[in-house]
Amino acid sequence: MSETAVKIDAKLVKELREKSGAPMGDCLKALQEAKGDMEEAFVVLRKRGMASAAKKASRSTNEGSVGTYIHAGGKIGVLLELNCESDFVARTTDFQELLRDIAMHIAATDPRYVRKEDVTEADLAREKDIYRAQALATGKKPEFVEKIVEGKMSKFYEEVCLLEQPFIKEQTHTISQIIAAKIAKLGENISVRRFARFKVGDPNWTVATTAQSAAEEAQA
Repeated sequence: MSETAVKIDAKLVKELREKSGAPMGDCLKALQEAKGDMEEAFVVLRKRGMASAAKKASRSTNEGSVGTYIHAGGKIGVLLELNCESDFVARTTDFQELLRDIAMHIAATDPRYVRKEDVTEADLAREKDIYRAQALATGKKPEFVEKIVEGKMSKFYEEVCLLEQPFIKEQTHTISQIIAAKIAKLGENISVRRFARFKVGDPNWTVATTAQSAAEEAQA
């Protein structure tokens, strides 16, 4: 039986629509491709959403909104700038929910950078030196050390880079993936420009901006 011949209950299509936010037609196609398996269909939609986001990634995001999140009785605060392509999308409920979700996530996880590309050369060199020394100290052969360092760096990026972190409300998705899902739904590119996180009594407050944004501001 072909994928298009698979009969899908309308309730399943509606359920997937509510779960993913994708159009009904896309939900039906995903369920047909997954032969009615809800979880597999959701994976199909996620993959398509990432592909859609990749196509839109080069489009400029000069609109957007600044949002805040205050946590722990006013002890932790986050200020976040999230960009999109139009003021219309910036005012939608979906965009504002995404803004709040990401700000809340930052309050909880305290990332130091927006993207992997924003990690400073000094931080990269320091972390690699530490992981390399640790691997050598355990007696690992030199030919295996760099592979170990590479694996450790992947974990490092996940710990300190916002877009690489698992979303606190849904650990199976990274922040990058939840943004991609909104891009697919809203039809516009969306990007995190910068954020700041403050904690009462902590002198090590965090301010992070993308390297590209910092370069643009330096030229202005």
